[in-house]
Amino acid sequence: MNNRWRVCARIVCMTAAGFGCSAASFAQVQLKVIISGGFNAAYREALPEFEKTTGIVVTTTMGFSQGPGDTIAKQLARGVPADVVILSKEGLADIDRSKIAAGTETDLAQTPTGVSTRAGAPKPDISTVEAFKQMLHNARIVAIPPSTVGIYLSTKLYPQLGMAEEMVGKTTTDNSALHNGKADVAIRAVSELLNVQNSDFVGTIPKEIQFISVFSAAVITDSQQPEAAKQLIAFLTSDKAAAAIKKNGMEPMKAR
Repeated sequence: MNNRWRVCARIVCMTAAGFGCSAASFAQVQLKVIISGGFNAAYREALPEFEKTTGIVVTTTMGFSQGPGDTIAKQLARGVPADVVILSKEGLADIDRSKIAAGTETDLAQTPTGVSTRAGAPKPDISTVEAFKQMLHNARIVAIPPSTVGIYLSTKLYPQLGMAEEMVGKTTTDNSALHNGKADVAIRAVSELLNVQNSDFVGTIPKEIQFISVFSAAVITDSQQPEAAKQLIAFLTSDKAAAAIKKNGMEPMKAR
């Protein structure tokens, strides 16, 4: 019986070789991705097509791009395994360079910063910088993300507007605050605002104070599947992913 199985195994391997394959190609390739919130909705929408057309199975977990939370950089530093990371360009720059495979950093999409209110609430005027400031003055609680956009708001924009002290007492980084009705408005990347339940999108903040978020991907140096990882990134910069990216409030970046 054992001899029969050996013969069968040889036939399978010879057949695979005849088609330019190897026995290893029969094993299902698996990828591990860590992603932040800004690109997540578009990624989740596009991913099934990638898995269907390639046969590659992707496991996805979350992490913040930047800030005091469990960032992707912190996860990699403590040894969390990953093949691909997707996060803000600033967050990618925070990752230890030895963790990133050379030449794999790729910009995927960009999105502006915008404002949303609770569903059904009057939409404030944010058409000018002064109008935006008035909205901040009038708001009881303003929800901002604890990551890249929130860092821009709290460390640069609020001081620039002369509102740093005032906003300390009325700002929350609770991601569910607008959804739960605890915040009057939320300011964050448009790609995130469009997917907040129980909210109405108001628009983008004035161009004079605008922050454009760029989401980037890279292959991790110790990836067990570097070629499949590169294939996923190429897919996310292709026309096949463009519709999902645009639907979720972003503009695709041209593949490099």
